[in-house]
Amino acid sequence: MVEELLTAAVAAAAGVMVYTGVAARVVKQYERGVVFRFGRLRDGVRGPGFTMVLPFVDRLRKVNMQIVTLPVPAQEGITRDNVTVRVDAVVYFKVVDPANAIIEVEDYRFAVSQMAQTSLRSIIGKSDLDDLLSNREQLNQGLELMIDSPAVGWGVQIDRVEIKDVSLPETMKRSMARQAEADRERRARVINADAELQASKKLAQAAAVMSEQPAALQLRLLQTVVAVAAEKNSTLVLPFPVELLRFLERAAPATAPDTPAAAPAPAPDTATRGRAPGALTPVASPPPPARPEERPEGWPEEQPEGWPEERPEGRRAEPA
Repeated sequence: MVEELLTAAVAAAAGVMVYTGVAARVVKQYERGVVFRFGRLRDGVRGPGFTMVLPFVDRLRKVNMQIVTLPVPAQEGITRDNVTVRVDAVVYFKVVDPANAIIEVEDYRFAVSQMAQTSLRSIIGKSDLDDLLSNREQLNQGLELMIDSPAVGWGVQIDRVEIKDVSLPETMKRSMARQAEADRERRARVINADAELQASKKLAQAAAVMSEQPAALQLRLLQTVVAVAAEKNSTLVLPFPVELLRFLERAAPATAPDTPAAAPAPAPDTATRGRAPGALTPVASPPPPARPEERPEGWPEEQPEGWPEERPEGRRAEPA
């Protein structure tokens, strides 16, 4: 009898141990358990720690409540200003309702990934290139809202969305580099012109002060001579007073009428231009004498030898 009782106790203890081993479940601190009994969701979510389920009746599914880091593959699209870019991002989300994360969607990780890719392409098409490069905070907020709207019904909360990198074509990179270089050059020229303007104002003020004290110009001249002479060079500086130049300018018009005018240079003989050296120069014949009625008083009656005889007008001497 005692042996039978001991055997029964041992059998019961073994059964309890087997039942406990089969029905016992451990839920970790960052997990929550959802129990299905005959396929129906049981009310309540099992918290972390030790819990029991009915073997072969209940089915426990654990849901991770940690923040999940989901990288979004690079998406290629065309911006609003017709520039082809490749943009990749990263999504941080967590499950806030384990029951909906299991019931409402088949795989919430895959669903969030596909929704993130679609929203990223939509953001690329609605934005300009300058916004993608410089205004990322606003784009991140818009992308977060687009992903979070459908994810709320899945029991998932989008914690943060970040655009990681924007890849541009090589031609666009070169164009942007030229634009940046031109902008830098423009700014450098503006700064240089501003410096010249300020320097000219200071020089004008210094000139006004020196004009009141003529000795200041002499002191400035001596300082310049000292500065040039301090260097190791072969430059010789001879100060020339400006008053002497002014004196010479005033004296030049007074002495100009007393000087005799230079004789004009003889004009080159056009008859001998282009002749070879040693060639004979033709001698011009003397002008024909005037008619008797046109001869002035005192004109000789006899013509010199060699002068042509007078002929009526309109007739030429026949060749010999």
